[in-house]
Amino acid sequence: MSSDTHQVVIVVYDGVKLLDVAGPADAFAEANKLGADYRITLVSATGADVAASIGIRTAVDGSAASQADPDTFLVPGGDLYPRTPVTGDLVEAVRDLAARSGRVASVCSGAFVLAAAGLLDGKRATTHWKIAGELAARYPKTRVEPDAIYVRDGTTYTSAGVTAGIDLALALIEEDHGPEVSREVARSLVVYLQRAGGQSQFSAPLQGPPPRSPALRKITDLVTADPAGRHTLPELARRLHISPRHLTRLFREELDTSPARYVESIRFDIAKSLLDQGYTATQAASLAGFPGYESLRRVFARELSLSPTAYQRRFSTARRGQAG
Repeated sequence: MSSDTHQVVIVVYDGVKLLDVAGPADAFAEANKLGADYRITLVSATGADVAASIGIRTAVDGSAASQADPDTFLVPGGDLYPRTPVTGDLVEAVRDLAARSGRVASVCSGAFVLAAAGLLDGKRATTHWKIAGELAARYPKTRVEPDAIYVRDGTTYTSAGVTAGIDLALALIEEDHGPEVSREVARSLVVYLQRAGGQSQFSAPLQGPPPRSPALRKITDLVTADPAGRHTLPELARRLHISPRHLTRLFREELDTSPARYVESIRFDIAKSLLDQGYTATQAASLAGFPGYESLRRVFARELSLSPTAYQRRFSTARRGQAG
């Protein structure tokens, strides 16, 4: 295993989420116990200390401009973004460090900082599922993958919310020192080396923005109110008083999907919610409008790489609402 010193520079700012900083930093520190040599430096745009999102004062080692060229440059997220524009001094600091770095990475809404600096133009990227749509809308040159835990595009890495920063750090450690070291770090931190499924398994049901078209919004209401009802393309078109061809075109143009797949996605979200409440997989399949358990299992396998039962073991409440 290589023991070359690896400089990791993390840029922090007022409002930064402390776990976005500490999670990856601790993963690198654990790797050092196994023979790696990550040297972690915290910087701010101006060199002034910052206040994290929970109010803890965070000391830095200097300004971005004062640092030597990093091997890895990391931008953590914070609750400020995307609610407010990224400040000019932070954008300039990020551009400078990124231009001098071997690889660039972000955690959660740190992707908005990279995007504001133009570093995600023409690249694939991800961020927290709640703000992925905003990232795609604000920076259309970025190809956002909202379900990914982390995404690598060349030497640019982006990751989903908060603890996904640890997933990203494990991937970087594996890249530097191999799977055995990253596996031992994961064991030490009591986390998965590689999580099954994407962000969909963590997102709340029906959280996406409603369709713009009144016709498509009505379909959402119809299926949600009666998920087990007959929602075929001809039936939906009849209920909306439009032709099946026109309805299909609306779905393709606005949602880039088919009516059948959209209905299935609503049923899938309902099934996840039912499983969260403690219903059995068979009950959830029936109540959500699936023909049977096997049909539900296939959708879970495709969307989450998990079975309904495995999903429920991970995410159901401690006090079961329904049993059997």
